[in-house]
Amino acid sequence: MTKAELIEKMAKDAKVSKVAAGAVLDSFMANVTKALKKKDGKVTLVGFGTFQKTRQKARKGRNPQTGAPIKIKARNVVKFKAGKKLKESV
Repeated sequence: MTKAELIEKMAKDAKVSKVAAGAVLDSFMANVTKALKKKDGKVTLVGFGTFQKTRQKARKGRNPQTGAPIKIKARNVVKFKAGKKLKESV
């Protein structure tokens, strides 16, 4: 499902315009992003799941084309853990 398809479904289900549904979705994504930027970034939606920021350590890797060793820098990554209701419905 694309963002446009999701907006269309949300607008239909909530009986609002596509513009309003788009604004709500954009606001949701912006606020989740803002929350995850914080030091202990975590967003929990009961029944749906949890978005959590974790730190991935620096590590060594290999260039798949040449086989040469490379260094992969440490970075922040976002993990999603599905909630109980989402797991059961899928």
